[in-house]
Amino acid sequence: MLAGVSRPTRLIVPGNRKQFVPESDSYIVRPGHARPLGATPDATGVHFAIFSRHATQVWLALFDSADASEPSQEISFDPIHHRIGDVWTVHVEGLAPGALYLYRMAGPQTEEKRHRFDSARYLIDPYALELLGDPSVGAAKCVVQAEGPGWAHNGRPRTPIGQTIIYEMHVKGTTAHASSRAKAAGTFRGVIEKIPYLKELGVTAVELLPIYHCGERVLPRKNPDTGEALVNYWGYSPIAFFAPDQRFASGSAPIIEEFRNMVSALHAEGIEVYLDVVYNHTSEKDEATQSFAGIDNSIYYILDGQGKNRDLTGCGNTLNCNHPVVRDLILESLRYWVTQMHVDGFRFDLASVLRRDRWGHVLPEGPLVEHISEDPMLRDTKLIAEPWDLGGSYLVGAFGGERWAEWNAQYRDDVRRFWRGDKGAKGNFAQRITGSQDLYGDDGRTPLHSINFITAHDGFTLRDLVSYTSKQNLANGEDNRDGLNENFSMNCGVEGETSDAKVNTLRLRMQKNFLATLFTSFGVPMLLGGDEFGRTQRGNNNAYCQDNDISWLDWGLLERNSDLFAFCKGIIAFRKENTVYERATYFTGKPSKKGKEPDLLWFDEEGKPQVWTPEDLPLGCYINGTENGGVAIYLLFNPSPETVQFALPKKKWRMRIDTSQPAGEDLVGADQAQRVQAGNTLVARPCSMMVLTAHS
Repeated sequence: MLAGVSRPTRLIVPGNRKQFVPESDSYIVRPGHARPLGATPDATGVHFAIFSRHATQVWLALFDSADASEPSQEISFDPIHHRIGDVWTVHVEGLAPGALYLYRMAGPQTEEKRHRFDSARYLIDPYALELLGDPSVGAAKCVVQAEGPGWAHNGRPRTPIGQTIIYEMHVKGTTAHASSRAKAAGTFRGVIEKIPYLKELGVTAVELLPIYHCGERVLPRKNPDTGEALVNYWGYSPIAFFAPDQRFASGSAPIIEEFRNMVSALHAEGIEVYLDVVYNHTSEKDEATQSFAGIDNSIYYILDGQGKNRDLTGCGNTLNCNHPVVRDLILESLRYWVTQMHVDGFRFDLASVLRRDRWGHVLPEGPLVEHISEDPMLRDTKLIAEPWDLGGSYLVGAFGGERWAEWNAQYRDDVRRFWRGDKGAKGNFAQRITGSQDLYGDDGRTPLHSINFITAHDGFTLRDLVSYTSKQNLANGEDNRDGLNENFSMNCGVEGETSDAKVNTLRLRMQKNFLATLFTSFGVPMLLGGDEFGRTQRGNNNAYCQDNDISWLDWGLLERNSDLFAFCKGIIAFRKENTVYERATYFTGKPSKKGKEPDLLWFDEEGKPQVWTPEDLPLGCYINGTENGGVAIYLLFNPSPETVQFALPKKKWRMRIDTSQPAGEDLVGADQAQRVQAGNTLVARPCSMMVLTAHS
């Protein structure tokens, strides 16, 4: 038996995995190769490779089961024969896919805590493709997996960005509520059950909140009202960038296969899959070493002058993204999800961190951001940045080059302020709904670089946006200190839920105003899952820790708020009907090459050119028919509490949308639309929006 290898025992893999029994009495351990990193099975065994520059000793621990507290045996890496540069590597003959493993490492200790080596602590492989167990209680095990079984290269939808409509959703929260009637509630399989609904709604892409394995489950707080333990429901606390989280598994197949089945099913119906990815920090807060900190803390994290981990995310340790080793890890992770899991795009959480150097300074153009942009394997992948972090970097309109779209928080805030009736909001509102040229036009980018959204997982739902003026986060156990304080919201006369019919009528109208604005704006729209049928979080604008009916979609609302759903489905169809919304250029206010009229004009309620005064809220927007296949569009916005008479340009208009009207009359098809006499004035009711069309 080779030195450093204890006698093997039978490896029992839980669940429906194939048991592995070694054929010989001992594993044969040979020197490995520097690439690839991770655990890679081959015809005779498994190749292991892990990076650590400062470790002085490395052990590979093999386990019988996911809940085993001690390994069945360990393999000690010889620093001479089992190390190539900074890569520790062995080949273990006799192991096979399904084997469970972790690492231990020893290394230098320093007073300033630059290093956090602890030879008694077991560590997760950063390149593990699957984890079993809960890392937050030290019970997780890495699973040896083949990278891919060669699953069929199903046809990707490849939806042009100009035709993209994004639906942001949480895998568990979409079907966890009993009202979803999902057979595989809360799982990847559960998402498959909701595909017919997504098709009916008309979205072209789902953006999934983090599905990487979360390293923080139970939080050290409880709901002060119920005593219920609070958990990291959203999952923005990753520990394994390659591994899908087991909490989304139904158990019908290995987790990787379940994820792939979901992607294939969505692709078959023309729906793309984007992942919300978190490469800015991990779950290793404070001294909670789980992986990177125990492997090489000074390489993986941004440290201050005293060797303490910087917090530029509000969530703990900030990854040292532009160190070559970390950069390679992130790139390999992205490539894996694209090439092996067939993901179509990524939304990068707190993406400004990706542009910070090892001292935390924001770089003019971060090498990681450029590398992601130019990587050959990612060239067909949609890239979306959340272009800020909590360290003071706010890069909306200035994050990256032409490959990067951005969550446009200015759009969110300016649209909310306009419909709330804020003075001085009209000019910014006009910029936002026509593609935010002031943000993206100065560096050659287009309206399609703006991801427009009214609401997202972080903040009020659409229903709560028109029902609360202040956040209601006491259930989070932080004395209502967490979450945004300024939401530019309104309660329509009563704070919170009410049976007042007039208030609820106004709230429905305001929700329709926001949806109509979103889907008639230039840029790429993103809808928060459940907003289409009036989902509420009861005023909680930071429900990251609420794995319960505060966060889960209550599908009973779909029937109760069927009017709102019908309107949302109709306004999405209206957007698809009008090809002008695929536009990748800005309006000029001058005649285009296609016609003699200006491409876009702004009017006041008298039909005169708009004067951009703070007090004058009503707004008319005319889009020339030559920009839209011969169909002119006229949008009328009245956020004021008063009725407004709008004068119309002299065309044969049809009333397509009027948010003040009851269901069935608030949005109609072109053939059923009421004619509006040329040159007439039109009554816009308080807090309403109208859209008219006319054939040129």
